[in-house]
Amino acid sequence: MQKTTIKICASLLTIGALFSSNNIEAQYEFTPLVELTHTSVKDQCRTGTCWSYSTSSFLESEAARISGHVVDISEMATVRYTYPLKADKYLRYQGKHQFSAGSLCHDVLNAVEGWGLCPQSEYSGLKNGETEHNHADLDAALLATVQALAKKPSGKLDPNWRAAVDGVLDSYLGELPTKFNYSGKSYTPESFAVFLGIDPDNYVSLTSFTHHPFGENFILEVPDNFSHGEFFNMPIEDLQRAVEAAIVNGYSVAWDADVSEKGFSFKNGMAILPKASEKENLWKEIVEEQEVTQESRQKDFDNQTTTDDHLMHIIGISTDQTGQKYFVIKNSWGTGNKYGGIQYVSMPYFRAKTIAVMVHRDAVKRMIR
Repeated sequence: MQKTTIKICASLLTIGALFSSNNIEAQYEFTPLVELTHTSVKDQCRTGTCWSYSTSSFLESEAARISGHVVDISEMATVRYTYPLKADKYLRYQGKHQFSAGSLCHDVLNAVEGWGLCPQSEYSGLKNGETEHNHADLDAALLATVQALAKKPSGKLDPNWRAAVDGVLDSYLGELPTKFNYSGKSYTPESFAVFLGIDPDNYVSLTSFTHHPFGENFILEVPDNFSHGEFFNMPIEDLQRAVEAAIVNGYSVAWDADVSEKGFSFKNGMAILPKASEKENLWKEIVEEQEVTQESRQKDFDNQTTTDDHLMHIIGISTDQTGQKYFVIKNSWGTGNKYGGIQYVSMPYFRAKTIAVMVHRDAVKRMIR
């Protein structure tokens, strides 16, 4: 297979350290087939913002691919922009709509279109000497605020609701910048996105479920799709091939998946789907995995054993010592596993537990309308 590499600055993590394993305790040994540019592994800490971390990481790789600019994009700027949109939806639905920390990949692109991007150095979302994110109080304060507003004590929705929501957000995260300097030049968030080469219209969300027709777009019915984003529907075999082809051709992929299975192990740096008879041998030896069909993945989605849990960033393809292929993902749970925060996802796990992916349109233009 074609190997894609891109020169990156010394501040990035060393590719070889991430994609090879010489750990004598490991039952699986991985050999890289494709390695794509990515920035260092981050830690979302105690927040529900994996959607911003994963998609920001995806856009960082896209910027490097498109414009050659390697930059650490602020995840929390997107979070700060998006929360008032959630509040607006919640209040327009009179309190009968999802309101939580979760969102999906397209919400980052909505932020790019509506506001722009900025580097981490210009907006960290940390205040008062904080060194890591903990949104427990922020999320509770925001929920209490919108719930109180939705009760309409005066009989009418307070026209100043946005100021109330912004006040909470500014207190915990800070105001969004309107201008900033980067590498000696002045930018607005909008012009910075242009500088990086990110055009929201160039990206497409893909999924694979039979309760809607293949070859058409539909609004995916998961709670975090608060903005009612549409996904192009295709058979799972085509979706897997599309993601593999994208990676081989130099396009990384944002990945939304169920991570509740025992075979998804951050500690072990893997995501595999063992057969029922093999579960006792999990992490002790190489196990035989389940055969996944379109019907079996649909059944698990319908009975809600496959749910929209977590978003990550696919940055490569590797094989194990038996020749089986794995997608290599960059997680946002810090570097505390044997691969420095990287995980290897088997193809059966991907076929069974993928909710959706996002990719540059050019990578899949032959497969979608």
